[in-house]
Amino acid sequence: MASATSNDESKQARIMLGILDSVERDGSQSQRRMASDLGIALGLVNAYLKRCVKKGLVKANEAPARRYIYYLTPHGFAEKSRLTVEYLSYSFGFFRQAKEDCAVLFAEAYTRGLDRVALVGRSDLAEIAAICALESGVKIIATVDESAEMGSFVGLPLVKSFDDLDRKPAAVVITDLLRPRETSEAAIARFGEAQVLIPKLLRLRERREARP
Repeated sequence: MASATSNDESKQARIMLGILDSVERDGSQSQRRMASDLGIALGLVNAYLKRCVKKGLVKANEAPARRYIYYLTPHGFAEKSRLTVEYLSYSFGFFRQAKEDCAVLFAEAYTRGLDRVALVGRSDLAEIAAICALESGVKIIATVDESAEMGSFVGLPLVKSFDDLDRKPAAVVITDLLRPRETSEAAIARFGEAQVLIPKLLRLRERREARP
């Protein structure tokens, strides 16, 4: 339970840092653009912006066309600095664990002949997986993320649905850090449990192995 809580807090901190960083770079951009850049749902951006305004981290001024321009307050700049330090500390351990997990998964996939895989979820984990795949003999054909705009991600196609893929992948790797359980269950329902690879750091393997 403590691990799950810590993981959830880390996700929230990353989203908050992303929101504050996005506001600092361009406070006039739309919430839809923020959602696309951060790889999260539009409703989540709206909720976090409201939270930032309520906490005094961000100030919102009304602009033409029923839009708002957002600014970081002094408190917002201080909180962004604190979250940056926290995130960098977290990222070091995260990168090491993610790299190790992905190496194991891709070695398993290669041994089983699953040489074409799709990543499910645009995230830091997906970036690390893309790097690890280069040394594994496994080809990543795309990243699938229903909340992202169609385009590219780390040099690979980025699509909203498996239906948008040119070819069916031999397997999928769960890289969604925001809703890993729901994403993995949906992937298993579509491809079967044997074709869904889940990094250990997502802490979902224990549940799968406990099934009769």
